[in-house]
Amino acid sequence: MRLVDHEPNAINLRTTPVHLGLGSRAKPIEGFAWDPEVLHAYSAAVAADGAEGRMVTIFDGDGLGDHWERHPAGDELVVCLSGSVTVIRDVDGGPDRVVLGPGEATVNPAGTWHAVDMAGPASILTITAGLGTDHRPRTERAGTSGPRTP
Repeated sequence: MRLVDHEPNAINLRTTPVHLGLGSRAKPIEGFAWDPEVLHAYSAAVAADGAEGRMVTIFDGDGLGDHWERHPAGDELVVCLSGSVTVIRDVDGGPDRVVLGPGEATVNPAGTWHAVDMAGPASILTITAGLGTDHRPRTERAGTSGPRTP
């Protein structure tokens, strides 16, 4: 994993997220993967940006999200590019659902646990304050939607 200073070619945000950092810098993240080792390397590489750093990426999916997450360092913007998605937030122990269609967006406030469900094939673009992000497995039961604590 490495941050690229000046990428002259097109960037596929599905495979190569872009880090937005201090000084209005945008750097593609070459060799990025959603595994603990790479996430640790990414966090170390952008640590100097602190809470102001953001990751921009596109996710494609179909079905229920498999985890809850929260971003304590800042808000997250979620933009639906195609299909239909439901962003579920745990607000005061209950679900707060926002349904998005193409071109629509919502903001997950800093520190709010949230998950994303995709109704059929869908794509979202996210701009995330990744510093200190937490994840928890998601368990769906009738009448509940919040994160489960150990």
